[in-house]
Parts: sequence; structure tokens; C-alpha cells
Amino acid sequence: MDAIVEIRQRARARIKRIALPEYKDQRVIDAVKMIAREKIADVVFLTPDTIDKRENERYTEEYYNSRKSRGITVEQARKTFEDPLFYAAMLTRDGKVDGFVAGAAHTTADVCRAGLHCVGVDERLMTASSSFIMAMPDNPAVPDGALIYADCGLIPEPTPRQLACIAISAAELGRKVLDVTPRVALLSYSTKGSAKSIMIDRVTEALKILREMAPDLLADGELQADAALVPGVGKIKCPDSLVAGRANVLIFPNLEAGNICYKLTERLAGARALGPLLMGFKRPCSDLSRGCSAEDVMDCVAVTSIRS
Repeated sequence: MDAIVEIRQRARARIKRIALPEYKDQRVIDAVKMIAREKIADVVFLTPDTIDKRENERYTEEYYNSRKSRGITVEQARKTFEDPLFYAAMLTRDGKVDGFVAGAAHTTADVCRAGLHCVGVDERLMTASSSFIMAMPDNPAVPDGALIYADCGLIPEPTPRQLACIAISAAELGRKVLDVTPRVALLSYSTKGSAKSIMIDRVTEALKILREMAPDLLADGELQADAALVPGVGKIKCPDSLVAGRANVLIFPNLEAGNICYKLTERLAGARALGPLLMGFKRPCSDLSRGCSAEDVMDCVAVTSIRS
């Protein structure tokens, strides 16, 4: 299965309005043309000429009023809204667009800050995180054509509850965007007690919380990567598990492990990495790697459209 082809087809089936605020970046400019040609989404390309100045002034005032208790000044608020990124986030908050995509010319911290301060987090989880869709259509070890990796971009050392919330968000992403039944593996260097440490305890505690929060979700842990992904190994190490050997959503114990693994998978296994896709917000928004291509921008727009 070619997951990217499927994602584009789903986006075409229900055209959504997605804001792109990085008007100076040539890759984004090229992506806008590609999206129009492929009929992926209705792009709101934000430039100084297309931004409503009165609306931007109103958003600036709203932003100042919401952040002044934290020490922000009027001048700082005005400086913030000189960047269309925050205008895009406010349009998303108000439902005037269905989501926004940025990150080609901004850091993950910049994009996440716009999401946190303007869109807000989902009260169910109260945990903002990120994931990558790792598309590998020609890999026989990946029957669904793609895996989801989380968290690879935001939370350095997640607590057990945060790990559980990351798993719920990533599973929802898999169900909605990839149209698969999520099978979630909480990864570790241990499988079912084969080693002992505080780090492993954190993963096993996360599984307990996850099963309380989402009892119908197929999830297991702690699992080593081979036990999670390789049917033969999963059968030997966890013969009674409904996830071992068949996982398609991989939850890493910390940011370091997740970030290293997604880059290795991308560079050595030839995977397409879409993301970081921001999760846990009230409305969809997506980050981009600053090394992204125009095609990456287009496909992140497609994912954001489906999520909305």
C-alpha cells in the first residue's frame, strides 16, 4: 500500500481550507502551485497583501489581552503579529481555516508556540506532542505501508501520563489519516520485564494509565522494537499479545530515542517522513522539518486536511 497516494486521495475527497504563512520560502511557493494542480486543498496563502489589517490588529489586541498577565507588552504583541504564523494560528482558532502548516522557515518551537498560545490544547489530554508518519510502501515488513512514530519533536522526557496521552493522540492520527486499526507499542529496551530500571517502570506505568484512559485501544508494552514489529520475535517474546509483531504505532520512551529513530529510518530505510505533525491541539496544525521539500509541504497539507 502506498500511504502517500492514499492520503492525497482522501484529502481530494473533502477539500479543506489550510493556511500557509511562510510566503517567502520558495518551497512553500512551489507547494502552493502543486496543491492547486493536484487539487489537494484550498490554500490560504498568507502574504502582507492578503492579510486583513483590521483583523490582524484585532488578533494582536486579543493576543495581548490573553498574555499580558504573563508579562507580554503591547509592543511585543505587535512584533509577534508581524509574522503571519500567528495570524494563521488565530484563523485556525476561529475556524476561518481548517488548519495551518508551517515550519519550513520556523523552528518547531515557533510553530508549537503559535499553536499553544492561539489554538490551545485539547482539554481531554492537556498534552501537546508530535508524530511522524513514516511511509514505506515497498517494505514487506510494513504491511500497512506506513508506521507512526511519536513523540519525536516536543516532549524531552514524558511522564507516564504524557506517554499515555501521546499514544492516544498517535492512535487517533493512525485511525483517521491512514485508515488503519491502531496497534500501539510502548517501546523500551526491555520486553515484559526482561530488564529492570526506573525508565522501564515509567513505560509500564504509562501502559496502565493508557488502558484506563482508552480501554478499547489495542496497546501493549513494554516492548523492544523487534518484539513490536517482527511477527516471529513477537510470538516468541509475547505469545499472548495482540500487538507484538504487528504494531503500527510506535511510542518512544523519550524525545531522544524518537528523534534518532525517525532520522535513521528516513535516511537508511528510505522512508518518507511526514511531520512533525502536532497533536493534542484543539484544531489541526502541522510542523515541517526545515529541510523539507515542496512535496513534503503538500503532503503535510493533505494530512492536516484529513485531520480536520
